[in-house]
Amino acid sequence: MVVYFSATGNTEFIAKQIAKRLNDEALNLLTRIRSRDYSPIESSRPFIICAPVHVCEMPRFFADYIKKVPLTGNKKVYFIFTSGGYDGISGYLAKKMIRNKKMIYMGHHQFKMPRNYPISKRYKLLTDEENKERIIDSCKTLPGVVRVIKKGKKLRARRITFFERIITLPFNPVWVRFKHKTEPFHATDQCVGCGKCVRLCPLNRISLKDKKPEWKGNCAHCMACIANCPFNAIEYGEITKGKKMYKIGNYVKKDAGKRR
Repeated sequence: MVVYFSATGNTEFIAKQIAKRLNDEALNLLTRIRSRDYSPIESSRPFIICAPVHVCEMPRFFADYIKKVPLTGNKKVYFIFTSGGYDGISGYLAKKMIRNKKMIYMGHHQFKMPRNYPISKRYKLLTDEENKERIIDSCKTLPGVVRVIKKGKKLRARRITFFERIITLPFNPVWVRFKHKTEPFHATDQCVGCGKCVRLCPLNRISLKDKKPEWKGNCAHCMACIANCPFNAIEYGEITKGKKMYKIGNYVKKDAGKRR
């Protein structure tokens, strides 16, 4: 079974493509995460867990969910990561997590996908051509990854160094605490109060007041709200103004990853 969380569509696209090629089921964990549903997930086939990479790790709320939810049936677990180019220590943490669950870690693979973090001052969003190139390159890699999984072999990835671990482990929580602010989020006059951003927030941090979204509490900065707003009505301070938001639907068909 392929299980995944996806905020802007990159991970969902890869997860569904893998499920389609394996003739397997793809389960979106968003509703479970939002409702804190920790009922067991059962699969007779190996689990393939797909996640984006935030600040060199899996999103912390996602990792916490996987740690708590019982994965029953097959003991083998593969991890698939989507990132803007660097998956950090995600593989190291995934391996540790799965071993703590008394399951068998079968390795991980990273797909380099288009950048989807428009509030970064360091990394600019890519051009349309660069986005297309990354998606095409990932699609070329997919068959090889699926072949390894079909054969029941381990996925091989680069070695995560000790230096990476000692730098990233303390860095991530500090960054999340002080940089993942919600105050700059706001809706423009384009907002019609449809509530899509409310339904897509994995941490339930968005609510509607007078038909306008409000952000409160901790934020994962997953960008689900900005990326999926049908009216492009969400901004983050001044930094997102005038930017063309990345939407994977502009590059792939909506049903591209559905099983047939």
